[in-house]
Parts: sequence; C-alpha cells; structure tokens
Amino acid sequence: MNRAALLVLADGRFPAGGHAHSGGAEAAVAARRVRDVASLREFCRGRLHTAGLAAAGLAAAATAGYDPLLLEEAADARTPSPALRQVARKLGRQLLRAARAAWPSPELDALATALPRGAHQSVVLGLAARSAGLTPLDAAYAAAYESVSGPATATVRLLSLDPFDATAVLAHLAADIDHLTELAAEAAQRVQAEGVQVLPAASAPLLDITAEQHAARPMRLFAS
Repeated sequence: MNRAALLVLADGRFPAGGHAHSGGAEAAVAARRVRDVASLREFCRGRLHTAGLAAAGLAAAATAGYDPLLLEEAADARTPSPALRQVARKLGRQLLRAARAAWPSPELDALATALPRGAHQSVVLGLAARSAGLTPLDAAYAAAYESVSGPATATVRLLSLDPFDATAVLAHLAADIDHLTELAAEAAQRVQAEGVQVLPAASAPLLDITAEQHAARPMRLFAS
C-alpha cells in the first residue's frame, strides 16, 4: 500500500485549487462570527462535524468502489446551496486534472468522460485515493482534514492571525478528525449493501446561506 500517496493528496501544495477557497471562512469573518483564534476553532469544529463528515463519507465510499455517479447524486442531495454545488464541481474538475496526472487510471478517465462539467470534489477525492492505492479510511482522512485546513489557512490571511495559532487549531481537532473518519469509513463499508442513505448527511444551514451571500458579493478575496 502506497501510504506516502496520502501525504501528496492531503498536501496543501497539491495543485487542486483549494488555495483560492476559504471554505466559508471569509463569509464568517465578514459577519464577525470568526474574529479570533477561539472563534476559528469553533467554526472549524462545526464545519468538520457537518460538511467535513459528509465529504469524508462520500470520499470513502468512492474509494471503496461504489458507483461514482450514484455518489454524485448523493453529494447533490447533501449540498442544497447552488453556490456550493458550483464550487464543489469546480474544485472537482481541478482535482481530477491533478489526480489524472499523478495517478492515471481508467476510473478517473471514465469519470472525466461521464461528467465533463465536473464531479463533486469529495467524489473525485475518493477516486483519486483509489487510483493511488489508498484505503477508504485514508480518503476519509484527506477529506476531513481538507474541510478544516482550508478555512484555517484562509483565516490567517483574512485576519492576519498568527499561523502558529492556526496550526494549533488544527492540532486541537485531531481527535475529532480521528473519530469522524472512522465513522465515515465504517459507513462506506456498508454502502454497497445498504445504499447511499447510510452515508453521513449532517447539514450546516448557515454555511449554505452564507455561501449564497458570499457568491453575490462584488468584492471578495476568496472564490468561496
């Protein structure tokens, strides 16, 4: 098993386009819901337990070999915000390009052909992990970590936070990430027999609302 591939896939320097997105942090900063290290920690914890958990489940299921087109429908059902759907597919297209260069595979090629407008980032992440020889648990880790590392990094720029403090926020969430990735991977093992309804579907209505507001703003630093 090529576990080193997980480091490549989860590396913030992997050219998947995530650096241009704040994961809802910019809107939260504008609304003063994130204003310091403590509020950033709570924002990231909330995002991890909702959007992060759902993404981890979808990614793990894709790595486990479940039909990516059915997972794409499940991802849509878990993403009520049109703005977030558009972002997820934009990030998915970029991730697919990077993954096909790093770990070429017929499954990635087939996804690109079936969904030329792009698949959800979480689904692509799972197939990328599968192509790299990783496990469903590995994919869940990558998805969960990405759900909080993006906002933490963006907030350093938005609020001029000390990057050491932002890194400490991520370290503080390590136990939560461990727990949620195990839940996501366990659900992914059941999805072949029980269907996508067993995958996590935790919602974050405020993230959906603020994503629509952010998309309408004429001036913003991040794309989402």
